[in-house]
Amino acid sequence: MGAGKTSVGRRVAARLGLPFVDADQEIERAAALSVEEIFARHGESAFRDGERRVIARLLNGPVHVLSTGGGAFIDPATRAIVREKGISIWLKVDVEELVRRVSRRTNRPLLKDADPRVVLERLVAERYPAYGEADIVVRTGDGSADNAAEQVVGAVARHLADRPDRAQPQEFPA
Repeated sequence: MGAGKTSVGRRVAARLGLPFVDADQEIERAAALSVEEIFARHGESAFRDGERRVIARLLNGPVHVLSTGGGAFIDPATRAIVREKGISIWLKVDVEELVRRVSRRTNRPLLKDADPRVVLERLVAERYPAYGEADIVVRTGDGSADNAAEQVVGAVARHLADRPDRAQPQEFPA
C-alpha cells in the first residue's frame, strides 16, 4: 500500500504497449462492492479468497500488466500462480515514504482507526519476506512514477535477457 503499484503499473503498460489491469478494480467489479465494503461486510479473509480467484482468472488471460493489492502476494497460492504465469515485481519503498504517501488517502481498509506508521511497520515485517520472493525487486523512493516505470521496464528487459528461468529475485537500485 502506497508503493505506487497502480501509477507505476499504468506507465509500464503504456511503455510496453500492453493493457493495464488493476486487480482491486476487477475484484470490485466481480463483487459489485468496493474493497472497503468487502472488508467491512465480509472481512479480510473473504476478500483474500476473492482476490486469489480474480488474480488467477486474470493471469489466465492475454498478456497484460497487472497491479495487485499489497496483500495479494502474501498468499502462497497467489504467489505460485504469479510465478507460473507471469513476472512478479516488488516496488520496494521505505516505511517513511510509505507513510507520507498513504497519508494522502483515507479509503485504505487496513489503516482505518489505526496509526498508519504502526500498521505499515507491522505490514513491512509481515510482508517483506514474501515480497522478497518476487522475480524482480526495484527500489523506488521519492522519485516520480515515470522514473520508477523506466526502472521497471529496464529491469524486466534485463530479467528476460539474463534470467529466463526467473529462479532468483534480482534487485536494482533506484
